[in-house]
Amino acid sequence: MPGIVHVVDDDASFRTAIQRLLEIAGYGVITYPSAQQLLDQRPDENARGCILLDVRLPGLSGPELQSRLTELGSSLPIIFLTGYQDITTTVRAIKAGADNFLIKPASAGELLSAIEKAIARHDAERALIGELEALRARLSTLTPRQRQVFELVVRGKTNKHAARVLGCTDRTIKAHRQAIMRKMKVQTLPQLVTIAERLDVSGPENGPRDD
Repeated sequence: MPGIVHVVDDDASFRTAIQRLLEIAGYGVITYPSAQQLLDQRPDENARGCILLDVRLPGLSGPELQSRLTELGSSLPIIFLTGYQDITTTVRAIKAGADNFLIKPASAGELLSAIEKAIARHDAERALIGELEALRARLSTLTPRQRQVFELVVRGKTNKHAARVLGCTDRTIKAHRQAIMRKMKVQTLPQLVTIAERLDVSGPENGPRDD
């Protein structure tokens, strides 16, 4: 399935029409007559999808719902679809993270293209988060001493320098480096440095200087 589109609009005829269009295109559709109802039901963040959101709604407005979802840590992309063109609202919504802001009546092609792009971006973000979580899990398997060696190595320190800082032999440092590479599932030092940068890991700046 291409994904689930959560349609929030107080116009029942619009919800029916948009649901028919999206289902023909292969999407799953869940509709909500108000922003509060979506908040109460909270869409599954792990499912592929996006939110198609009207601006003017009874109770919570579309932008207010966007703000609430952001506070709750939602990552689902939001596409605003409204019959009232308001440059100020549009700019604020986009700055707040909305994927797109379409004016009714948007063409089927324009709408489907916006949804496809929003879901693709969401997929990419979720994949990146998954990769980072996997890297953090690997990092957590390092012993405290291996973590110290890791931090020195990714700062470009030699085995000799690391041995002086940690009060051990070059041979011991070499053994730790091999274990670190194995646990972090990398073959080269540049790969290890890249992981450190992605995880924002940096070692202490103090200690003896390299010879």
